[in-house]
Amino acid sequence: QLQLAESGGGLVQAGGSLRLSCAASESIFSINVMGWYRQAPGKQRELVATISSGGSTNYADSVKGRFTISRDNAKRTTYLQMNSLKPEDTAVYYCRMWALNLNNYWGQGTQVTVSS
Repeated sequence: QLQLAESGGGLVQAGGSLRLSCAASESIFSINVMGWYRQAPGKQRELVATISSGGSTNYADSVKGRFTISRDNAKRTTYLQMNSLKPEDTAVYYCRMWALNLNNYWGQGTQVTVSS
């Protein structure tokens, strides 16, 4: 059983938009922080954005002003709205969630490809 289920990746032209979703299963209790990471070929996985249980957000400099992270606590879901996409945004995007007991969970990853 997947604990974090991601969706929304795909192929888009530069300048386009995509929206990623990540839903947590009921097996994860007391979700605190939700976040997104990405890993491009040959590069280390990097933090893209996080959102706290109170709604405070944090973004990598490379995506500020273009990406927006949000969450729906009732649906146990986080979203990443990605606008003005660039070829350098091409990567596998991973959802990550932290529970109040400090356990953390990763999604399986979803491919985002931005063509020039």
